[in-house]
Amino acid sequence: MESFFIYINMARSIKEWKEDDMPREKFLEKGAESLSDAELLAIIIRSGTKKENAVELSRRILSFFGNSFSSLKNASYENLIQFKGMGKCKIVTLLSIFEMIKRIEIEYTPPLRQIYSSDNAAKIISPLLKDLQHEECWILYLNRGNKLIAKERLSVGGMNATVVDVKLIIKSSIAKLASSIILVHNHPSGNSRPSEEDKAQTNKLKNAASLCDIVLLDHLIIAGNKYYSFNDEGLI
Repeated sequence: MESFFIYINMARSIKEWKEDDMPREKFLEKGAESLSDAELLAIIIRSGTKKENAVELSRRILSFFGNSFSSLKNASYENLIQFKGMGKCKIVTLLSIFEMIKRIEIEYTPPLRQIYSSDNAAKIISPLLKDLQHEECWILYLNRGNKLIAKERLSVGGMNATVVDVKLIIKSSIAKLASSIILVHNHPSGNSRPSEEDKAQTNKLKNAASLCDIVLLDHLIIAGNKYYSFNDEGLI
């Protein structure tokens, strides 16, 4: 009798394994482009639960995030651990892949020797900030020919604010022999419009920089795939 139950359990396990493994077989037979979003995600998470296979679990996760990989890419560990069947190893693997994607985007951003518009500056810095769920403040340092010397993260804030340390920016600009700078920060809310605090900090930095013969060329606010330029809007 005991051997009968062992046989039944083995049969069930093999059946579930085959269901979870179907996307892999399809991948090998027809290529990655033949897979649905749920099947691609199922390959990464590898297995489901007793009640749903990996593809079904993947469909449920994607549905929660609006059937969008872009939304899922911004998920946190805390978001994903709520799904039954998503353990620590699966979540770490998935988040690691998303981090790799972000680094690939940064690595293959076309190098721009000279910044001559807000769009050029946004292309350089946007991959670093557009998907963050907290605010960060960065500075782009340029020489007299508007060529990028360096980019530097100055501070990390919470969901709604970050700190602009004017003294630190001026000190770093002088050390790098920068002739001009571009202030950049992000709005996780997706609203690119500047707050009154953003405007005040911009004016404060502009005035302090001018005393040291450093020009504040622009202040960019990155909000997802959009950005706001103080220079384009005539605020600098």
